[in-house]
Parts: sequence; C-alpha cells; structure tokens
Amino acid sequence: MDVRGYVVETLATLGYDVLQAANGQDALKLVDEYKTIGLLLTDVVMPGLNGRKLAESAKERRPGLKVLYMTGYSRNAIVHQGRLDADVELIQKPVASEQLAAMVRKVLDT
Repeated sequence: MDVRGYVVETLATLGYDVLQAANGQDALKLVDEYKTIGLLLTDVVMPGLNGRKLAESAKERRPGLKVLYMTGYSRNAIVHQGRLDADVELIQKPVASEQLAAMVRKVLDT
C-alpha cells in the first residue's frame, strides 16, 4: 500500500470522511466542489503544484481552512530562518497511525 492509501485508510478508520486527490490540481477541484472540507493534508514536495502553493490556493478559496503538511524530507523543506512559519503544522513520514491521529486532531482543534 502506498503512503496516500495508508493515510486514507487510517483516517477513514478513525471516522473521518476522506477525499483524496492524485495531485494538487485535482485537490483544488475537490476544495471547490466540497464546501465542508475542514483540513487539507498535503505532501510538501509534489510534482507540478507543490504543497505550499496548493495550501495557499486552497486557503484563498476557503479562508480558515486548516492545513497539515506531510514530508519524507527534512523539516528544512518549509523552514524559514530556522523555524517553521507560525501557521505551519508538519508531520514526518513515515508516520504511525497514532501519531497521524494525534496531529490531525491537534490541527482540527486549533
């Protein structure tokens, strides 16, 4: 099972309604189509539209949308001046289901 499949299965098992997209452009289509999306979980590095650009575009369409970044790379991928931006939540791959559950809950509750 690939990472996206694992994450989708884990979140669905936890009771979340999960939409999945193969790329950033498809994700934006879902943001436009579904008005009840509460959280965007995106990889930092993706071909085409990267995670940062996806999140920015999604938040323009849906102000207040919460975002959780996931990466297999070092935190330096979205670190600026030695720290993450104030509004950035990041989870490292590989991720255990308990860690994913806790981070999703944390982001949704803030």
